[in-house]
Amino acid sequence: MMDREFIILQDAFRRLIRRNARSNTQKIIMKTHPADLAALFRSFTEVEREMVFKLISDRTYKAEFLTELDRSILVEILEDMVPKDIAELLSEMAPDDQADLLAHIPAVLGKEVLGLMSSADSEDLEELMMYEPDTAGGIMVPLQFKMNEHNTVQDTIDAIHEQKDVEMVFYIYIVDDDNRLTGVISLRQLLMISPKTVLRNTMITKLVTVQPETDQEEVARIISRYNFLALPVIDRDNLLLGIITVDDIIDVIREEATEDFLQMAGVGKDREILLKTPFEAARIRFPWLFATFIGGLIVSAIVVGFHDLLNQFVILAAFMPIVAGMGGNVGSQSSTIIVRGLATGRINFQQIFKVLGGQVIIGLILGVAFGVLLTLFSNLFYHLTNNILLIGTVIGVSLCCELIIAATLGTLVPMVLQRINVDPAIATSPIVSTSLDITGMLVYFSIATALLM
Repeated sequence: MMDREFIILQDAFRRLIRRNARSNTQKIIMKTHPADLAALFRSFTEVEREMVFKLISDRTYKAEFLTELDRSILVEILEDMVPKDIAELLSEMAPDDQADLLAHIPAVLGKEVLGLMSSADSEDLEELMMYEPDTAGGIMVPLQFKMNEHNTVQDTIDAIHEQKDVEMVFYIYIVDDDNRLTGVISLRQLLMISPKTVLRNTMITKLVTVQPETDQEEVARIISRYNFLALPVIDRDNLLLGIITVDDIIDVIREEATEDFLQMAGVGKDREILLKTPFEAARIRFPWLFATFIGGLIVSAIVVGFHDLLNQFVILAAFMPIVAGMGGNVGSQSSTIIVRGLATGRINFQQIFKVLGGQVIIGLILGVAFGVLLTLFSNLFYHLTNNILLIGTVIGVSLCCELIIAATLGTLVPMVLQRINVDPAIATSPIVSTSLDITGMLVYFSIATALLM
C-alpha cells in the first residue's frame, strides 16, 4: 500500500469511527488486507483499535490480522480477550504463529488456552514452545506432509491432492521407515518424472538441514546462501521435525537487521521503540547516552590539561571539532562494515589481520588526503601567528593519525567483541565513538605539544 493510499484509508476509518458507522466500517475492513489493517493500527488510538477489532467478524481474517500486528499492540488486544476466543483464533493459525502468539500472553492464560484446544493441536504447540523463539525450533512448522522413500511419484501426487492445510509444498521431504530424513525432491522435479518412478531412485540425498537449537540468524544465512524456499529441521537422530519456510525467514531478516541497527545507534533492541511512551523510550536510551556523557567528561578533562598550550595557540581550538568529527565518521563507517560482515558471515575472526590491514590502508589513504587538504587550508586562510606553517602541519598530521586510529578501532573492536561472545551490534558504537573522542584529543594535543612547545 502506497503512502497516499495509506493516508486516505486512515482518514476513511477515522471518519467512520467518529460517526459510529459500524456497518460501513465492517465493509471497509473486509476490503483491507490484514497486513494493511495491522499497519493502520499503529496510528489508531486505543479506543479506535478496540472498536475496529470488535467489528472484525470473519475469524480467519481476524487470525491473520493478529499475526501481522506489532507485539505491543498484540499484547494490548489479547489482554482484553477471553481464553475461549483466543483458542478459537489459534485454530485458524499455523503452528508457528500459534506459538508466537502464546509467547506474548501470561503463562497462566496460555495454559488455559491450551486446555481449550484439541489434544493434537495442543501437543504440537507445546512441542514448539519448548524451543527458544529465536531458534530454528521456535520458527519451524511441524511437518505434516512427507513421503516414504518406497512410494512412487504417482503415490506422492495423489497424496498432495488429498492435502488441504499443508504449509507451502515447495519440496517433498522423503523419509525411511523410521521417519529419518533420507532425501528431498522439488515439486517441479516431481511433475517432470515418470509416475511409476520410486522416490528413492530420484530424490536428492545431499541435504542441507538445521537442528532445532540453531539460531534463526544462521537459518536465514543458509536459506539466503542456497536460495531455498524451505529448510528441514531434524534432531540429532536425523528424525524430521518440521520445516522453516522462506516467508518466516523474511520476517527474521527484517527483525534481526532492525535490532542490529537500533543497537548500533544506541537505542536498545526493541523493534517497536516508536510505539513506546516518551518516558520508556528515554529510559531505554539513557544508558547509552550516559556512556557518551562519561566519555565527554574525559575529553573535557584532557582539554583542560592542555590549557597552557591553548592559551598560546588559540587557533588550535578551531580545528578540534574537525579532527574529532572526521575520526568519528571513519570509525563509524569501518565498524558498520565489519559488524555487517560478521552478521552475514562474510568476515570471521580468522581473517582479522587481512581485514585490519585493508582497513588501516584505507585509513592511511583518507588520512593523508584529508591531512594534506587541512594543512593547506589552515596555512592559506588562518594567518594569525608566526608559527602558522608549523601549526598547519600539526593539524594535518593529527587528522591523518586520527583517521588511521579510527579505521583500526572500527575494525578491531567488533571483531574482538564477537570473539569474546559479546554482540558487536550492541557494544561497538559506544566503545568506538567514546574511544575516538578521547584518543583524538590526546593525539592532537600530544603532537601539538611535541612540535610547538
